Amino acid sequence: MALIERLTGTTWKEQRSAFVVGMGHGATHWILASLYVLLPYLSQELGLSYTQAGSLITLFHASSFAANIGSGAVVDIVGRHVHIQAASLVIGAAALVLAGLTDGLPWLLLSVVLIGITNNLWHPAAISYLSRAYPSRRGFALSIHTVGASLGDILAPLAAGSLLLVLTWQGTASVTALPVFGVAALVFVLLNDRGARSSEARPHDSFADYLGGLLRLLRNRAMVGLCVMAGFRSMAQNGLLVFLPLYLAGDLKVSPLVLGFAVMSLQIGGIFGGPIAGAWSDRTTRQSVALICLIASVVLFAGLSLVSGILPLIIIVLFLGLALFSVRPVIHSWVMDLAEADMSGSAVSILFGVQSAFTILVPVVGGFIADNWGLPTVFNLLTISLVISSVIVFFLPDARKSLQDFAS
Repeated sequence: MALIERLTGTTWKEQRSAFVVGMGHGATHWILASLYVLLPYLSQELGLSYTQAGSLITLFHASSFAANIGSGAVVDIVGRHVHIQAASLVIGAAALVLAGLTDGLPWLLLSVVLIGITNNLWHPAAISYLSRAYPSRRGFALSIHTVGASLGDILAPLAAGSLLLVLTWQGTASVTALPVFGVAALVFVLLNDRGARSSEARPHDSFADYLGGLLRLLRNRAMVGLCVMAGFRSMAQNGLLVFLPLYLAGDLKVSPLVLGFAVMSLQIGGIFGGPIAGAWSDRTTRQSVALICLIASVVLFAGLSLVSGILPLIIIVLFLGLALFSVRPVIHSWVMDLAEADMSGSAVSILFGVQSAFTILVPVVGGFIADNWGLPTVFNLLTISLVISSVIVFFLPDARKSLQDFAS
């Protein structure tokens, strides 16, 4: 704890809010990671092909994209960051319960839609909250947010994989919903919006005033370039989360517990790398840290289709998680650097909306490619999206150094 305080300039007491929000973010990823682990088994029971299974995740991204349309505006106009965070968790937990109570595809589709709403209702409120609460250390604070995500992504596959040994996929879905309700209660009780008030932010005088701020965001070329770069990176990340479990279960025929461990290994690197990358970007530049992480991700992603055997694959996945997931807090901090304080929620909404738009077709198109040419081909195509993301970030300016010249 003393080392963290010294490196970040933030006392342990001051970090409490960041860790509570990180726990909530972990709960949202717990929900989604549970869905990813359940996907091979519900697909087998319902007789779904890779294309149809991928279509379920495409539906998730489509509903996430739709949720972005209004979530940022609600955060910036209403300002109830904590209430919105708690509500998003309750919706997601209820969606898992609904999935566990159904044995038909229509109700399962509704559950996937609600999980998509949870995912992108959370981010504008949470990232805006942390950015305002830690204005000079947002890289570190937002790295704690992503550490929570990695913990959720680690623990959920292990929990769901273990439960699948003794329960059906429906029973597993219902049980995994219970901790999320508890985290929602903690977020509501332990946080308050006073901790996220910013001296730079002011209430919008009217909806027209808000629209003016939104138009300025959309005209900012640096913001647009950053969101497009993040979209290509998100294609690789989400494609990996969808097709790695399918590859392990379908091609390598591993047990549910081994599958959960392999997916878990993807997140372990992000737990350690995220805070280092976030704090490092506070002291140097967002661009340099993001570029290093992305180039390493390209090299490691390319190795997925070149190795054989479960152990070498897990080792590559472990280091890929270190590089690929560490860049998330850097991107989020970069967006907050670019955004006006009273438009921070909408800036996050734009970022995640673009990411959802880029990833909507990845699961279904990847599923079609996997059905016809195999899953390694999907991994090769996802590598190309990371190459494009690296090229874009090379030409972007760091917001704190050359934003004015680039945006003019």
